[in-house]
Amino acid sequence: MKENFKYLEIGSAKFDGKVAESIDFVIQKQLKDRVYWKKFVNVFRTKEDVADEGWRGEYFGKMMRGACLMYRYKPDEELYVILEDTVRDLLSTQDKSGRISTYTVEAEFHGWDMWSRKYVLVGCLYFYEICKDETLKDRIITAMCAHVDYLVGKIGRGKVEITETSEHWGGVNSCTILEPVLHLYKLTGKEEYLRFAEYIISTGGCKDGNLLEIAEKGEFLPYQYPEVKAYETMSFFEGVLAYYEVTGKEKYFDIVKKFVNDLLKSEITIVGSAGCTEELFDNAAVKQANDVEDLTIMQETCVTVTWMRLNERLLRLTGNSVYADNIEKSARNALYGSMNIYGNKQFSFLYAFGRKYMEGLPFDSYSPLVNQPRGVGIGGQKAFKDGGYYGCCACIAAAGIALFPLSAILKNEDGFYISQYFNGKIKAKTPSDNDVSIEIKSDAAEDGHVSIIVCSAIAEKYAITLRVPEWSNNTEIKVNGTGYPIQNGNVIIEREWKGLDEIDLAFNPEIKSYCLSGKIAFVYGGLVLARDMKKENKSITDAFTPIVRNGKYVVEKSEPQTDETVRFILKTKDGDVLLTDYASCGKHWEDADNSRISVWLNKK
Repeated sequence: MKENFKYLEIGSAKFDGKVAESIDFVIQKQLKDRVYWKKFVNVFRTKEDVADEGWRGEYFGKMMRGACLMYRYKPDEELYVILEDTVRDLLSTQDKSGRISTYTVEAEFHGWDMWSRKYVLVGCLYFYEICKDETLKDRIITAMCAHVDYLVGKIGRGKVEITETSEHWGGVNSCTILEPVLHLYKLTGKEEYLRFAEYIISTGGCKDGNLLEIAEKGEFLPYQYPEVKAYETMSFFEGVLAYYEVTGKEKYFDIVKKFVNDLLKSEITIVGSAGCTEELFDNAAVKQANDVEDLTIMQETCVTVTWMRLNERLLRLTGNSVYADNIEKSARNALYGSMNIYGNKQFSFLYAFGRKYMEGLPFDSYSPLVNQPRGVGIGGQKAFKDGGYYGCCACIAAAGIALFPLSAILKNEDGFYISQYFNGKIKAKTPSDNDVSIEIKSDAAEDGHVSIIVCSAIAEKYAITLRVPEWSNNTEIKVNGTGYPIQNGNVIIEREWKGLDEIDLAFNPEIKSYCLSGKIAFVYGGLVLARDMKKENKSITDAFTPIVRNGKYVVEKSEPQTDETVRFILKTKDGDVLLTDYASCGKHWEDADNSRISVWLNKK
């Protein structure tokens, strides 16, 4: 089954502002670091995951996927060379039986072995999609087929059950190999891979209960599932969605949509992540405003990005603006907030007796909500035998950073879909393969005004679909100066585009408030606002009484400071309260006592 919407051609879009800054940060500070790429591959030689049943084997594939998506958005040739060298290095670790694993044969199918083998597939197949060398592409497919053939020969009915290949989380982590196996099936057409995928589907993804049946019936919310590890469970459902794409079986599409809707009901927080109890589904949509113990880890960046990935896949299949809304919330808040742009040190969990500060990775692993600092731990941290360490959240974050602009403008046979509004220029091909340039002049994150200029070389009739964000108030759209009818979700403008055409949008964001557990939070457009102790130089836990005028809180807009997108002064009877965008708060976290931030605020 074909995806409804596809990415533009590689390098088609060039956006400015926060998007460009985040892309450049990841490429320069993370993806071009050859030292760590070598370490990621070397663990397949040393088999050092055996000693602690570790997951070092995931690092290669996680970061390779993000790097390939990054290259798709911004084709940096130095980066490409590094990625190609790394893939070649990885392929050289394959043994004669086809295994590429960080576990020995004697220790295989325990711990995180299958999870890591999943990421071998993921990384290599994502590189295959951008690979320029046809001989290398053939080699990748041959190697990945041998890699999966070994698994097919060992795992299944009457062999080793896939849910028994890990002692963790009911084997859900092992079952997530479903998605890349189907990717390989689409590339090769080998029926044994589809049959293997159908076997995984038949297990329900978990030895403690059939997740597909549970989601389909809808009697339980995700925090009531037999296993509640957020990242792995969402990854399994991403594989279920891939199964629908291959087979067209609507039942599985419906199951995934129900699962996502249930996540929105019970798990997704105001900043677009989940899991206020470490990395677990825990009814976070309700619990998120609760006070927590000091230095609590919560809302793992792996969860944020996997939620984004699931929504991005659904967006391409459906064009439903809800999924774009979800992506924007996660990216602008939790994900951008996790960027360690100042290179702060982070606490390490590698030490049995208390935390210790270590050199920080490019991304923070957790997103606090109530009177907590950032940088409270390096998620999924493992040390390497030859020195150094890395973490799961730092590896996965690049994929989310790249997916945000990649999904901003999509295309199908009917035209284009603009789901996010960034300053920038796009050069693309129309449905009839004519050249078109689209320039977006946007400050949607600041005051909601967007101008889109469409420059067509040849007149052609097609549709440009525009997402109307769920946060927009009294949206106005004009095409060449003439008002256009508004509807919720998406507006489809189908016309003949010729010469220069201009679309003007006014989303008119307002500050909105949300109350939960006796606390209050504020959102401006797609941006969650927060208090920052370092910015205010005072306690951020004192309760206040907002001043209300004409039924609205009194808020004054102020000039954003360095790294801020927006800044507001909330007027209260107890003094001014500074509110800035969540992503800019808590960025200087090494001074943990003075860098606390809060989204949910105490209100009298």
